[in-house]
Amino acid sequence: MKIFLPSLFICLSLLSFSQKKTLTHSDIQSWKTIENESISHNGNHVVYDLQLDNSDSHLILKTSNGDTVLEHERASQGKFSYDSNFLTFTIKPWKDSIKDMQRRKVKKSKMPKDTLAIYNIKTKELTKIANVKSYKMPEKWSGYLAYLLEDVKKEDKKTESDSSSTKEKDKKKKTKKVGKKNGYHLVVHDLSTTAHDTFKYVTNYTFAKVGEKIAFTTTGDIEDKNAGVFVLDFNKEELTNIHNTPKTKYSKMGFSESGNKFAFVADADTTKIQIRPNVVYTWQEGSAIAKKLIDNSSAPEGYLVSSNGDVSFSKDESKLYFGLRVPPVIKDTTLLKDEIVNVEVWTYNEPRLYTVQELQVKNDTVKSYQAVYNYKSDKIIQIGEKYFPNVSLTDKGNSNLALANTTTPYELESQWTGRRLRDYAIINTDTGSRKTVLKGISRASLSPKAKYLFGYNEIDSTWFTYNTKTDHYKALTKGKGFYNELQDTPNYPRSYGLAGWTEDDEHILIYDRFDIWKFNPDTGAATNLTNGRDEKIVYRYVELDDEADYINSKSNWLISVFDENTKSSGFSELNPKNNSIKQLKFSPHRYSRPNKAQLSNKLIFTKESFTEFPDLRVTDLKFKNETLLSDANPQQNDYLWGNNELVNWTSLDGIPLTGMLVKPENFDPNKKYPMIVNFYERSSDGLHRHRPPSYVRSTISYSYYANQGYIIFNPDVVYREGYPGESAFNCVIAGVNALIEKGFVDEDNIGVQGHSWGGYQIAYLVTKTDIFKAAESGAPVPNMISAYGGIRWWTGLSRQFQYEHTQSRIGGTPWEYPMRYIENSPIFNIDKINTPLLIMHNDADGHVPWYQGIEFFVSLRRLSKPSWFLNYNGEPHWPLKYQNRKDFTLRMSQFFDYYLKGKPMPIWMDRGVPAIEKGVNQGYELKD
Repeated sequence: MKIFLPSLFICLSLLSFSQKKTLTHSDIQSWKTIENESISHNGNHVVYDLQLDNSDSHLILKTSNGDTVLEHERASQGKFSYDSNFLTFTIKPWKDSIKDMQRRKVKKSKMPKDTLAIYNIKTKELTKIANVKSYKMPEKWSGYLAYLLEDVKKEDKKTESDSSSTKEKDKKKKTKKVGKKNGYHLVVHDLSTTAHDTFKYVTNYTFAKVGEKIAFTTTGDIEDKNAGVFVLDFNKEELTNIHNTPKTKYSKMGFSESGNKFAFVADADTTKIQIRPNVVYTWQEGSAIAKKLIDNSSAPEGYLVSSNGDVSFSKDESKLYFGLRVPPVIKDTTLLKDEIVNVEVWTYNEPRLYTVQELQVKNDTVKSYQAVYNYKSDKIIQIGEKYFPNVSLTDKGNSNLALANTTTPYELESQWTGRRLRDYAIINTDTGSRKTVLKGISRASLSPKAKYLFGYNEIDSTWFTYNTKTDHYKALTKGKGFYNELQDTPNYPRSYGLAGWTEDDEHILIYDRFDIWKFNPDTGAATNLTNGRDEKIVYRYVELDDEADYINSKSNWLISVFDENTKSSGFSELNPKNNSIKQLKFSPHRYSRPNKAQLSNKLIFTKESFTEFPDLRVTDLKFKNETLLSDANPQQNDYLWGNNELVNWTSLDGIPLTGMLVKPENFDPNKKYPMIVNFYERSSDGLHRHRPPSYVRSTISYSYYANQGYIIFNPDVVYREGYPGESAFNCVIAGVNALIEKGFVDEDNIGVQGHSWGGYQIAYLVTKTDIFKAAESGAPVPNMISAYGGIRWWTGLSRQFQYEHTQSRIGGTPWEYPMRYIENSPIFNIDKINTPLLIMHNDADGHVPWYQGIEFFVSLRRLSKPSWFLNYNGEPHWPLKYQNRKDFTLRMSQFFDYYLKGKPMPIWMDRGVPAIEKGVNQGYELKD
């Protein structure tokens, strides 16, 4: 018996272990994600969506104790009412049904529409309202919601007894259809009684934030009567038509916080004139109608009223902010299409490259410049203007100071520097006086009470303050190391950011690499609040109230904690009165930013590790008790997984390095495993990131490849200016060799994979080493000289800055450092490549020019090097469509399995997929 029992235990253990499964590609689609999580304002309930990739969402409502209250299929985006008594969400049609109707060529107008669901949490009553286009709820009060109906019931047909004359009149009567032009039917729904009022042909609607009011614009009834702007006061049960002009178009509108003031922009001209006669109207509680505030004739010289500028009020309701614009470029509408000259004139010294201008034409056409109306002084002051167009406010708009900035003087040089420098001016919103105070600064802002202008100057790596009353400039951190200590690009180092300001602008809280520092904004006197540097612990303030202007120095702060050595993390509590820190939670996990209930100390968060999915949890500010709310992927326990660990080595040029090593779950150090190297720059801080199986867009799926018996190595890379390719070689190859020496890596079956910057580095590596048996290089740059002169088509920006100052790290131009460009460009050594290559580069790539991938492939083809090129038509930098991600995942795994595991070659690698078979035969089948 003494021998039998242990043997039986071992057999049972092996049996249990052997029951774990190997992932197939079809298994990947069973993994769910958690999305749209939200906690009720009182903290008693949590709602979230379970989402299957390319499938219907599933909504779940739970108590904070973990009890399930409601589940609903096809549902998503749950929102709680402010009193936490109601939950609303959207129910969408079945995706399979939609696809089936699309196959049958059903018109879009005949497709099923979304349904609004209203769930009474107290009574557990569920109400469904079909064909809802949109809905809104008040932000800071409860009792009502409003929604627009997509479709309406047709009017009852006339009976046969109707006289012929009545029928004749009906034929002549103009019909009015529900739609974007005429508006939709607005239903204001009482959540408690379910009673509702309907207002027809509504084009826009909004609730006041705190005051119990709703406003809407309508085109009127069938005969366009009763058109205009209406305000409904729920307390008074009073509907007021504050503006009534038929055929008027209403654009921007908004309430003050209390609802006692309202403003909107109106255009009553029905012609097609190019200069629109927009008018800003304002209304106050107790007034019968809105009054005209400003029109084009009374606007500042050279400006017109904008229909695109946001309309908003200061929190104290003393000011109204709205937009002005410059006159549009007048077009000659009499010209025929073949009479219009279509030419692009590019000029060497224009601030913005023409490609940038082209992408920003729409924004330039509708660009607004902020103006303010002061109710007390009855004055309009223009804040933003053509030279200083960008405006920021502070103190929720209450302050009489605003900050404006311009990038114009630095636009041209930003083409090659990549820096967005600005000049800053302070504007007095009471008098209109303005004063330029800073020039050539990366970014600056006003403190919450506008006592200071503050920011970080990248050029001298210094945080500064500027006293708005005394005009005193103070360099707070000059020479003190509050900049990126690991900077390895040929650029000025960036800052680590800041936590914010304490009340009344008394102190500013700034981060260095590890700690939170408190600075006196006038004297620069500094206090370290956390002292994490010695142990390499990173402390950061956690903002729990998105509406807070300042950090309360009289109450304790929640602080996130991260250990740079072990990559463990958690939360602590900091007492700002005595700078004492109390650890609340710390473990080998990665934690999300907590989401706190507005009216409770409860909060939701996730924690994850390589083996642990980031399920939702609820706790309080002390993190004492923690309730697991979700179990999104219980099937994970049925599959072989793996573990992620840190590894260390020294680069070929003597730099200590760290990386991640993923081993299969059944790892045996006495066996040899095929290995895939996947890297970008520095990734080891993501040690505890969960990586579920997925149809990838640009990288390998770590858990899938570990399940298949691969080792995955992700090395950190440290770069030397001018030699990015060599730097990658020194770091990566040294790491690979260090792992080979451990004895468990099959040195004859090592692959490498990366995308974009990673794709470039792989293209370089395979020209210098034959250590890799196969490589996948996504969106690579083989030729830095031609890429330097390329365009990033998503933004229209020149790529020059990338090589001179940022990621590509050359440190200058091709005419300054021609050999750096040549030595770092794989194209000049492509004949030395002996590694089979799979290249993926899409023809709508807006980051890396598609011709770079083409240049790489046709050169390999010219030399008869084994290579394959994947181009997902119309896709950007990576495939986004579900079917294309699925395809790329399968082809890449087949590619590596063939070369690294000796599995049969798929047909597509043997003969390709001829153009005539595109979209029909994919060639996934394996050769005999």
